Amino acid sequence: MGGKRFALLLCGEDSEYVKKKYGGYFGVYVKMLGEEGEAWDLYRVASGEFPDDDEIGSYDGYVISGSCSDAHGNDDWICKLIALLNKLDSMKTKVLGFCFGHQILARTLGGKTGRAINGWDIGVTAVHLLPSSSKLYSSIKIPAVLNVIEIHRDEIVELPSKAEVIAWSDQTGIEMFKYGDHFMGIQGHPEYTKDILLSIIDRCVKRNYLVDSLAEKAKEKLEEMEPDREAWKKLCTSFLKGRL
Repeated sequence: MGGKRFALLLCGEDSEYVKKKYGGYFGVYVKMLGEEGEAWDLYRVASGEFPDDDEIGSYDGYVISGSCSDAHGNDDWICKLIALLNKLDSMKTKVLGFCFGHQILARTLGGKTGRAINGWDIGVTAVHLLPSSSKLYSSIKIPAVLNVIEIHRDEIVELPSKAEVIAWSDQTGIEMFKYGDHFMGIQGHPEYTKDILLSIIDRCVKRNYLVDSLAEKAKEKLEEMEPDREAWKKLCTSFLKGRL
């Protein structure tokens, strides 16, 4: 029998910077989550590329990336993604969502997403794991407060019933949630490095998504704190591979 199979559902475009330096976002995610003997496939879902129905069950787990799109939008590909996630829910397949992926998981399960009450969160944020979820992370011996890179202006406004908040921050009430043992969402970007975030900030300023003052503040925040990349890697891989 071969090794485990995983798929990245890419919900955005590769930037030139990430393509050049990391071989695209697929390279970024596999570097963080991939382990020896595994096979990883890429589906560019924002471009309409999805696994065929007969392929869906062949994966041990899925990862949903971030996106420039809104999780509360109704583009064709977003509706198709929700339909796929409903199937994966009924199959109890492991799915790990980051940022947009975190929000779209909540929406699929009946939660609500929208613009964040506190506006943009950009930089490195301290995320507090709730004591009620300590059994989730005590087995892998990670700290109860983890720094993570964030860039978002949307959030989960209302959690789906039966879903459990497992982390919060001063900026965002639902930084992480889990649903059953198979769905987990993380508002931050554990997969990002500081240089990736800096390139995104510059791109957002050029496209007028961000005002200069907010961008400068975010860059200052980046210099003050380091993301806990190894601890996040341990948490994410342990969840995805069923080791928690």
